[in-house]
Amino acid sequence: MRAVQIKEFGGPEVLEVVDLPDPEPGPDDVVVEVARAGMNFADTHQRQNQYLAKAELPLIPGAEISGRTPDGRRVAAVITNGGYAEKVVVPRRALVPIPDEVDDDQAAGVLLQGLTAWALLRISGRLERGESVVVQAAAGGTGTQAVQLAKRYGAGRVIALASTPEKRELAIGLGADAAVDSRSEDLAEAILEANGGEQVDIVLEMSGGDAFDACLSVLAPFGRLVTFGIASREPNQIMSQKLMRTSRAVVGFWIVHLLERPDLLGQGISELLEAVGSGKLEVVIGGKYELENVAEAHRALQDRATHGKLLLDPTL
Repeated sequence: MRAVQIKEFGGPEVLEVVDLPDPEPGPDDVVVEVARAGMNFADTHQRQNQYLAKAELPLIPGAEISGRTPDGRRVAAVITNGGYAEKVVVPRRALVPIPDEVDDDQAAGVLLQGLTAWALLRISGRLERGESVVVQAAAGGTGTQAVQLAKRYGAGRVIALASTPEKRELAIGLGADAAVDSRSEDLAEAILEANGGEQVDIVLEMSGGDAFDACLSVLAPFGRLVTFGIASREPNQIMSQKLMRTSRAVVGFWIVHLLERPDLLGQGISELLEAVGSGKLEVVIGGKYELENVAEAHRALQDRATHGKLLLDPTL
């Protein structure tokens, strides 16, 4: 089979297409023929060995796939790695049937980032009806899902942050009530203005650095900032005294812990696939790439030059 393999950590150039033996399943595994593999910003961190969990080489990246089992069943799965390939071994218990109304693109595109958006709002952010929500990177894979889900769950006002007019227009089209330039000279002031001068209840934060500080400063008392990424590579420090004085909360989220909770995982996947199949949730696909063009996709992800979900298609 063909696969994308990393033999040394580094830039997009370390992503190498190689021929490997077909994977051998264990007694509780299934070999899935991959139709689509999802690509995520976190993959760029893993490629550089800067992810929360350190990687071991050689490595085939890819944590979500849609495809077919040897008996022809259409399935999707969230996996540890190995998705950037024509075939991958998946634990039988991790396989999720794909409804007929959901295509391969949608299935691979909604799993990891849809689950992230779902958990940020439902579990970590504990969104209540009528609350205001700020979504960073609102035109990205997770952001496009979060904007739609926040409105579906009853948010009073959804404020999208994005870096270009086109991305802000996309977020508005998905249901955001306002869109703010994420590169505004005074980001905090821009967010407050978009919320009618009022502080906000929830921020979904994945940038780190100055953007983190700006978003934390506009939280209302009892507001929650949920951090799920550090795209700037600039981690932040928080003073407990300041949190006490403002009654704000900072919550961390890493999807690995969701994957360890089959009860929550099953609930999230069921909600998402039902919403996609019924047309209530749009999966925005920003591009599909052949295995040989995977480095190009990673460059686009790293440069924040993408919108929606990027997919790898090993069948091309």
